[in-house]
Amino acid sequence: MKIFHLSDLHIGKQLNGYSLKENQEAVLNQIVDYAASHHPDAVLICGDIYDKTAPSGEAYTMFGNFLEGLSRIRPRISVLIIAGNHDSPERLSYAGAFLEQHCIYLSTFPPRTPEEYLKKVVLQDENGPVNFYLLPFLKPGYVRQLFPDNQPEGYESALQAVLERETIQREERNILLSHQFYAAGNKDPETCESEQAVILAGGLDRVDISVLSAFDYVALGHLHGSQKVGRTWIRYSGSPYKYSVSEENHVKSMTMVHLGKKGEEPELEFLPLYGIQDVRRERGSLSEVLSKAGASSRHDYISVTITDEEEPYRVRERLEEVFDHLLELRVDNERSRQKRLEEGAAVPVLRPMEAFRQFYKTVRGKDMSLEEENAMERIVQEAKEEEGL
Repeated sequence: MKIFHLSDLHIGKQLNGYSLKENQEAVLNQIVDYAASHHPDAVLICGDIYDKTAPSGEAYTMFGNFLEGLSRIRPRISVLIIAGNHDSPERLSYAGAFLEQHCIYLSTFPPRTPEEYLKKVVLQDENGPVNFYLLPFLKPGYVRQLFPDNQPEGYESALQAVLERETIQREERNILLSHQFYAAGNKDPETCESEQAVILAGGLDRVDISVLSAFDYVALGHLHGSQKVGRTWIRYSGSPYKYSVSEENHVKSMTMVHLGKKGEEPELEFLPLYGIQDVRRERGSLSEVLSKAGASSRHDYISVTITDEEEPYRVRERLEEVFDHLLELRVDNERSRQKRLEEGAAVPVLRPMEAFRQFYKTVRGKDMSLEEENAMERIVQEAKEEEGL
């Protein structure tokens, strides 16, 4: 069975106020073209379809056009979609029953009542059934009603408890779609500025991959860099486009999975994806930076660090005359470094949870309990989601 693995489309995202519409349309069209040429059996989209919980009409139209492009391909391709932490489950689930008639399957909430289980989609190939389990973004509070007598205390225990409720046929091939922060033991995956705002301080949202042993491939979303997590068959596909300068060195691609017989490790290919404009940094004297502006690179989204010892005249204006998508301008020279030293070390910017821990200990004279940590973490995460972080 051939599978496309995608995540973190973040449709509607802006970069420092600049629209990414044309770049996002370009990579989505490339995915449709790949689907037409490779004819996968399924396309997995593992969360963060939209960048905000209340997407614009333009964002809805873009995603609708993408699904329409996939639906026109014959033989028909099944599309499996889960909600991420940026998505509104209610909005994303709209018209779900209608979409299933066109082989588009949505799962936006984890099970919330004893009668509910993970959405399961079964596809067939020459080696038999492949069971796809759709697990949207989960917080412990979402599933507490499932376990009235033994409530899970954190993300890992909640996710493990949800998976243990499922009757998974281990003699068959099983695939999980999930949108969480997974780690292999003490080794965390690589992160960048794009997703650090939604990763909880202290690793409270960390889930160890040991809970995933029942699956033959785990298609992850949440992190923007393509990478495995401990095992080749547990991996983040990464975002299809660069969403911050911290992703400058990412090689964006779509993961194509070749799933063979039970017991055989999946084979992976990476199909490159290219935006119209790059997202990158430039560093040097003003004249050096300006000299690097080519016919196409001058339109990139660019962060510039100027190293001239004497700040040039009208530096920002001169840069903007050449680079039409200047994201930020920084100065790094002997004078700026000396100024930073004179002003003293920068006050570290703490994540909300860490700041509240320090505040709590100062006021109460003791550390927070696990129950208090979990309660505050829920409040912080809900506040972030309301702000579209």
